[in-house]
Amino acid sequence: MAANSENAGPETFRLFPSTDEIKNKPNLGFMDFPETPLPPPPPCVEVLSSEASTSVKYIVEKIDLGVVTLLKGRVSTEEVFALANSDLVPGKYEGGLKLWEGALDLVKALHSEIQKGDLSFEGKRVLELGCGHGLPGIFACIKGADSIHFQDFNVEVLKCLTLPNVNANLAIATSVSDNCDIRYFAGDWGEVDCILPHAHINSKNAAPSDSDPISGYDVILMAETVYSISTLGTLYKLIQKCVNRPHGVIYFSAKKHYFGVGGGSRRFLSIVEKDGTMIASPIAEVIDGSSNVREVWKLSCK
Repeated sequence: MAANSENAGPETFRLFPSTDEIKNKPNLGFMDFPETPLPPPPPCVEVLSSEASTSVKYIVEKIDLGVVTLLKGRVSTEEVFALANSDLVPGKYEGGLKLWEGALDLVKALHSEIQKGDLSFEGKRVLELGCGHGLPGIFACIKGADSIHFQDFNVEVLKCLTLPNVNANLAIATSVSDNCDIRYFAGDWGEVDCILPHAHINSKNAAPSDSDPISGYDVILMAETVYSISTLGTLYKLIQKCVNRPHGVIYFSAKKHYFGVGGGSRRFLSIVEKDGTMIASPIAEVIDGSSNVREVWKLSCK
């Protein structure tokens, strides 16, 4: 998700018009976008490890989560996208330069699941959707994942932030296999499965198949990806195309409600419940008084 990356730490959610902007444009509802059609999404492409940006200033700092210490990079949204103080520009920038609280919630929850014996990354194929900094995926690498594929809407986010951040963290890690398959993919959720190596038959028209157990990702990770109500259905279809059946799982963190944009964990879970092919289990709830309630959930195939 989104970003004013000049700030040093994880941020609370802020999207779209301010109160003054709404007063100046009385016909623009807080949940409305301008009527101008969105541009077509950028093409889906794989970003190679060698394509990490060297022209954008990358500042790294430590984040101590109690259970693990990770490195968090900062780059300027204005320098990368020529955007100042913007969390999201629909169709152009989907916010990957900002570290959201949910990414940290998810790492802590994953650690807890491992400690309880309910999760292991050893030898697993992992996909992080809407990765941004990639901290949950980096954690999966450290914990023994066989492969980790990072996805973000923007090529620029992968080149300027994700790649440098992964490299910085793995350079100080002591337990990452040299054979871990780390790859990066940019594209819209409605199309990116076409290039994801472990998506079912690598086709957006392909339905998941229980008879093809080697296809799919064993673990899918998502931090604050369910903020926009307009993309929830597309995101759910994507994870259906990507999850390994019958044993694959999805862990996602989100705010219970994203005021102003209509999304949230409960709206996403309503889609899961209606579909009826997955079981949702609550993993953690965070109430800290600094933002609305945040949650971590696990989805597993029936």
